[in-house]
Amino acid sequence: MKLSSVLGEVVVPTGARESSVAFVLNGNAGSVTPEICSRLGRLFGERDVFVSKSLEDVGPIADRILRDEYDTVLVGGGDGTFTVMVTEITRRAREQDVATPRLGVLKLGTGNAMAKVAGPDRSLRDISDHELLELARSPLTREIRMVEVEGFLTPFAGLGADAEVLADYIALNRRLRGTPLSSIGVGLAGYSLAALTRSIPKQIGKEMPFFRITNLGGPCHRVGKGKQIIGRPFAHGEVIFEGKARIASCSTIPYYGFGLRMFPFADIEPDRMHLRVSTMGSLEFAQNIGAMWNGSFDDPSTLFDFLVEAVKIECNPATELQIGGDAQGKRSVLEMKISDQPLRLVAHDD
Repeated sequence: MKLSSVLGEVVVPTGARESSVAFVLNGNAGSVTPEICSRLGRLFGERDVFVSKSLEDVGPIADRILRDEYDTVLVGGGDGTFTVMVTEITRRAREQDVATPRLGVLKLGTGNAMAKVAGPDRSLRDISDHELLELARSPLTREIRMVEVEGFLTPFAGLGADAEVLADYIALNRRLRGTPLSSIGVGLAGYSLAALTRSIPKQIGKEMPFFRITNLGGPCHRVGKGKQIIGRPFAHGEVIFEGKARIASCSTIPYYGFGLRMFPFADIEPDRMHLRVSTMGSLEFAQNIGAMWNGSFDDPSTLFDFLVEAVKIECNPATELQIGGDAQGKRSVLEMKISDQPLRLVAHDD
C-alpha cells in the first residue's frame, strides 16, 4: 500500500462499526455535475450528499454533519473548498464539544493538492464505483496538522508572487479545458506555459516587496538540501528573515496547486510547518521550472526554508495573500501557526 510520507502512522481500528459517510460538494465547481451527484446518491444515499452553492450553505451543512454524527466527510472540490469546509466543521465541533469527523478529498476542483494526501489523486470520473465504496468505508486513518491563518485551517497559505502564479496557472487551465490543447494546460507543461507567458512577464521589472519575518513559536531552524539543518536555531521573538523577496509561504504538505512540490520539507517534522521565502528572479525561475516542479531545486542564495511553529510576516508594500489557493486581497501584516490539533484523514492506496 502506498501512503504519502506527509501523513502519520496508519491506524487500523478494531471492532469498529461500519462508518457513515457524508459527501460535501462545491456546487460552483465545473466538475460537480448532476451526474456526479446522482452517482453518489445512488451509491450512498441522497440524504448523505450535500451541495454547497454559497458560503451561507457551509454552516448549516457543518451543523447537519455533526448532528447526524457522520464518521467520515469526503469533500468534493479544490483546496479552497476543503479549507472552508474543514474550518467550519472543526470550529463548530469545538463549540459543541463533539469530535471532528475524519476527512477526505474527492478530486473535483481546480487546484487539488490535498487529493495527494487525503484522497485518490485522480478525478472522480476515473474512479470505479467499487473503488469509491472502498475509499469511503476504509477504516485506515492518518493525521496531519493544518496551517492556521486568519481563522482558517488550510494546508498552505502565503504572500507574494505564488498567489499570482497559481492564479495564472488556473486561468490557463480553464481557458484550454475542453479544447484540443487541453493536455498542455495541466501538470508541468501547463505550469511552465502559464509562468512563461503570464506570470514571468508581469514580474519583470517589478520591485520585490520588503519582508520581515519573526519567529513566534519555539526554536526553529533553517533547512536545506538533503533535509539538513543550516546554521544555528532561531529563538522565539527573533527575526529569521529580513529583506526583499518574491514570496513568503507556509505549508504542512509538500504539494501546492496541481502537484507542484513547492514545500519539499513539509514532511520532516509533524509539529512544524515549512516556511519558504524566495528571492528568485524571473530568469532563474524560468530556467529551473522543472526542478521547481518536482521539489529538487536547491539554491540557498535564493531559497530560504525554515521549519517553524508560528511566524509573523510583515511586508511593505502590502502584498497579495492566498489561503488554500484562493485569493484574499492584500496584507501588510500576517500571522500563521501550525494547528494545535491534527485532522484525521482518510488513508488510501491510490
